[in-house]
This record gives sequence, C-alpha cells and structure tokens, in this order.
Amino acid sequence: MSADFDDLLAANRDFADHFSLSGFDGVAHAGVALVTCMDSRIDPLGMLGLKPGDAKIFRNPGGRVTEAALEALVLGVHLLKVDRILVVPHTRCAMTSKTEEELQEIIGAATGQDASWHAFHVIEDQVSGLKRDVHKVTSHPLIPDSVKVGGFVYDVDTGLLDQIV
Repeated sequence: MSADFDDLLAANRDFADHFSLSGFDGVAHAGVALVTCMDSRIDPLGMLGLKPGDAKIFRNPGGRVTEAALEALVLGVHLLKVDRILVVPHTRCAMTSKTEEELQEIIGAATGQDASWHAFHVIEDQVSGLKRDVHKVTSHPLIPDSVKVGGFVYDVDTGLLDQIV
C-alpha cells in the first residue's frame, strides 16, 4: 500500500476514537433530505443547524436533481422518514461559469483526450435550473404531495440561504 492516504487514515483513527453513532438506525431524524453541490465550501449539516443523523445528503456538481438524486429522494421519503426536501445550489458555482464546450475543451486539454462526448451538465441559468429541479421532485409520481419541497440558493460568501421556490 502507498502512503498517499496515511494522513486521512490517521485522522480516521482519531475520529473512530470518539465515534458516537454506532448502532444508529440510519433514518433522517429531522426528516430532511438535501440535494446540494459537491463544493467544499458547503457544510450541509452546519448550514441548517443539523447534526449527523438528522438528514440525508445527496451531492453532485451543481447540486442538480439528476436521476440518481431522484432515486435517493424516493428512497429517503419511503424508507428513511424524509418529509422535507431542500434543493440547494450555490453562488459562484463552477458549473455556472463555463459552457459545456468550454469544460469539454479544458478536460480534453488536461487529459490529452477528446472529451466532447462527455456531458458535464453546466447550468446556464441557475434560477431557472433550480425551478426545473424542484419541479422534477414535486411532480415525481413516487414522491407524495405531503412532502414539502423547497429550492434555495446558498451564498458561499455569507453562509445564508435564499429561498427561490
């Protein structure tokens, strides 16, 4: 084995020394599911005043409601006590700053391979995209109307959420 992960494994051992979630049931104790971006400036639990065990979190580039996100939300609603869903993209997102073609060119140049075949799902209009994503959730036949769904934009410079939908 290489030493590439030694720092992270050491941190994990420290984490395990104080681990308190053993035997946890895995449900969302606050009834919350969150779809948000993979951006490291986002602390999904902290920004909502939640703690481990309170929410189900699905992260991807741009915080989009993809088919995989919908799958997670349906399972969360029916198996994990989710009754509120937040869709939360954020300000200054890299997925809003370039076109699909620009990203394909950047990745192609970095890898020395043609990346024009790979879709990166850029977001041309974040508010319109958020409204469409919330609609994907509210109109999904396996997510009941009793589930509350909101669309928010997280400001990475202030830590505040702005409800859009």
